[in-house]
Amino acid sequence: MLNDKQLHRYADVLLWGLKTARHGKIKKNDIIIIRYDLPAIKLVEILHKKLIGMGVHPVHRLLQTPVMEKNFYSLSSKNQLVFIPPGEEELYKNLNGTIAILAPESLTHLSGIDSNKIGQSLKARKILRESLDQREDQGLFSWTLGMYPTAELASHAGMPVKDYTAQIVNACFLNRIDPIAQWESIYRKANTLKQWLNRMKILKYHIESNNVDLEITPGEKRQWIGISGHNIPSFELFLSPDWRGTRGKYYADQPSYRSGNFVKGIRIEFKNGKAIKATADKGEEFLKKQLSMDKGACKLGEFSLTDKTFSKINLFMANTLFDENYGGKYGNCHVALGASYSDTYSDKPSELTKEMKKNLGFNDSALHWDIVNTEKKIVTAHMASGKKKVIYENGRFTY
Repeated sequence: MLNDKQLHRYADVLLWGLKTARHGKIKKNDIIIIRYDLPAIKLVEILHKKLIGMGVHPVHRLLQTPVMEKNFYSLSSKNQLVFIPPGEEELYKNLNGTIAILAPESLTHLSGIDSNKIGQSLKARKILRESLDQREDQGLFSWTLGMYPTAELASHAGMPVKDYTAQIVNACFLNRIDPIAQWESIYRKANTLKQWLNRMKILKYHIESNNVDLEITPGEKRQWIGISGHNIPSFELFLSPDWRGTRGKYYADQPSYRSGNFVKGIRIEFKNGKAIKATADKGEEFLKKQLSMDKGACKLGEFSLTDKTFSKINLFMANTLFDENYGGKYGNCHVALGASYSDTYSDKPSELTKEMKKNLGFNDSALHWDIVNTEKKIVTAHMASGKKKVIYENGRFTY
């Protein structure tokens, strides 16, 4: 597991992420929530102390244990599934930051639960997430996310806990004397790449690999974003496309754990922006239920590319936070089924209304599920001028 020096470095990096992700500055008396699984308690204690030292108000919330979560979804009535405790909405309307630390003790405890019940609960809490999105657009809120190694994660990733921990240490640069300096360096390089991508006038992107032949339309008033502090680690650059222009075939060669379900070998065919066919080698029934969660679940909300020169992650980690940032030999491309990100709007996201989102093709859904392809691929930009340019090849941006 992480030693004391690595824990303190990890806490500092997570705070760097929270500060960097904020459009405004973190101020004294801000309210910051730490959400965490119990195995991460040592890291939480260090974060809690540092937040007090910053003059903010730390609020800690223990996430449900696997037993509690299974009982909630298996035993709750419809009213209990959609219940939001008194004061929760008020807290969200005043919240200035969230640090989430995932340290799951089970990945499959919800495998026998009706996914429709999980969907009902997610849809009920969508109003809370929208409240935080608005506050983030106004510069009043930021969030970041990290992961703490557990025996369960290591087991499902197929490696000893020691090796799994080493992947986290390397990916987050906790083996460096000054990990924040390394993050700042990547942050600057990523900004250069984003400026390069955003200068191009693109009509569509064509993604090609052995099993992918997909066209994605960026749409009007879009910008590439990423490596902003939101996730630790994060090496991806992404945008939220105009879902209406999605067509072709996509394949996720990386497995995925979602809501206690293991899904592998996802293949999806899109036509006129919607998934018209979806299969999986494992977990196909769950996949189809997720795609029918709401009207937006069968559409794309994100298109992402990771440059392998940034990421030290080279093994499957059984967690999306790391798997969507896989570097390896050929980097990765991933798309997200469901909700889009309003901060990929190139004007002021705070002025982006629901009607504007609809007209611009920003997808709306309670679902956001990243599915990852790590095959050798070429991504070609088709420009408004009629020219074509390869922007990504062999796991690297071509800048």
